[in-house]
Amino acid sequence: MFENDALRLLVAVAECGSFTQAATRLNYTQSAVSRRIASLEQQAGGPLFDRLPRGVRLNPAGRSLHRHATEVLERLVRAERELAVLHAGDGGLLHVGAFATANISLVPGALRSLRDTRPGVEVVASEGPTGNLMGRLANGALDLAVVSDYPSGLPPADGVTTTVLCEDELRVALPRGHRLAGSGRFDLRELRDEAWLQSAYGDRPTMLADACARAGFSPRKVVRIAEWTGKFGYVAAGLGVALVPSLAAGAVPETLVLCGLTDPALRRTVHVALPASPLPAALELLRLLRVAAGSPPPA
Repeated sequence: MFENDALRLLVAVAECGSFTQAATRLNYTQSAVSRRIASLEQQAGGPLFDRLPRGVRLNPAGRSLHRHATEVLERLVRAERELAVLHAGDGGLLHVGAFATANISLVPGALRSLRDTRPGVEVVASEGPTGNLMGRLANGALDLAVVSDYPSGLPPADGVTTTVLCEDELRVALPRGHRLAGSGRFDLRELRDEAWLQSAYGDRPTMLADACARAGFSPRKVVRIAEWTGKFGYVAAGLGVALVPSLAAGAVPETLVLCGLTDPALRRTVHVALPASPLPAALELLRLLRVAAGSPPPA
């Protein structure tokens, strides 16, 4: 209802006690101040000042509006300061999302560095599947997301750009006593008689099923375990083996061994997704993610 300039003028006249002095302070003409105050009083439904022989003073209605005006103007000043800090990349909130295994070491390492380079930035972190993260970026709920093209590529999202961060090779986790634990890298067919720990449910194609098909066999048995800690426990007990992304290597317990596989298709690409107009703090985090991933800077 009331314009910010009109509220500033109200406060200035109240402080100066004079239309003329307020005009001088704000670089207006005295007639312009009189017109603006008259317009404000019309909006307010009645007089806001008592006209005195020498100057003016707020009446009860004016004091009421003055109280709200000072609160509004103080909030606007704080908002301007916060926005200036936010756009400079030195503070404010940064909403960051990532898929589960990126949150094991890659993203936390970059966020630790961001805390050092931008201590005023407050990170709000969340986790979810790539499709969900891309949607949240598109609707403005996230400022940056670390996403993956597994299992079916990156879903389209309006106004979202993606940058390749790194390749994430899938390895196989074996118990230390397994016959292949010291082999380093081998063909997947060597594991054709094993049970496999897998978290995906339903009939959706999986990287494991595709890799086994390329190797000429089907998994003898698939054990459905949702969480990584459960998978690792089953592998350690000799109840199966599991594909583990390189990003999750830091979470693998010492009772297990990670081995490479010769199938070059057993990898996924990790991307950083940003909105069309990213915040400076998001661009700084992108730089730090590149450092953490050992990715070269863009040309």
